[in-house]
Amino acid sequence: MPPAPARTGSRAPVTRARAVQVAVALADSGGLPALSMRKVAQELGVEAMSLYYHVKSKDDIVDGMVDVVFKEITPPSAGADWKMALRERAESTRSAFVRHPWAISLMRATPGAATLRYHDAVIECLRSAGFSMAMTAHAMSLLDSYVDGFALQEASLPLSESGDINASTEDIMAQQEMMSDAFPHLAEMAVTHILQPGYAYGNEFPFGLELILDGIEAAHLVDIGNS
Repeated sequence: MPPAPARTGSRAPVTRARAVQVAVALADSGGLPALSMRKVAQELGVEAMSLYYHVKSKDDIVDGMVDVVFKEITPPSAGADWKMALRERAESTRSAFVRHPWAISLMRATPGAATLRYHDAVIECLRSAGFSMAMTAHAMSLLDSYVDGFALQEASLPLSESGDINASTEDIMAQQEMMSDAFPHLAEMAVTHILQPGYAYGNEFPFGLELILDGIEAAHLVDIGNS
């Protein structure tokens, strides 16, 4: 490929890192369907073909986007308590998904340097705590499944910025009243739980997380006893 065209004026140079930053912003505002090489190039102020001097393909940009998200997730620090480290990992991952919901379907598919470094730190934390390799794999798979599933459901709900779903629930309630209370148990949950002051769907996350961490701890102790 010939050398990239010389930069003119005071415009910042186009780099892979800048292209990835622009792609993340596009996906954050419009989801993955809003992402295209043409739109990234337009935001950078260059022609689409010029991008190929700096990135291999759209997949190359997506790989970089996934690495950006993983850099926002708190990895376990050396010597950290494993349970606290996994709790922080789960909470940090969910927060990253709230900021970048498009990433939920991509996080396990395109392992870049930051992704691999992060997973390596998690494995090191659990192995240092005495987890067998099999139990380490079980713990990571279980926790990832919970976080990914919760984040996917959270992204699909009609939530306000505070995580409130009251307006949507009130609409459902109105429809149900018109249907002669056809769903009494759902109505009871809405009135006595979801429509109560301070309720937010995100508050359900810590409850499930603690159950999973307690379960991992119990399975770990059994595994040690059987070894």
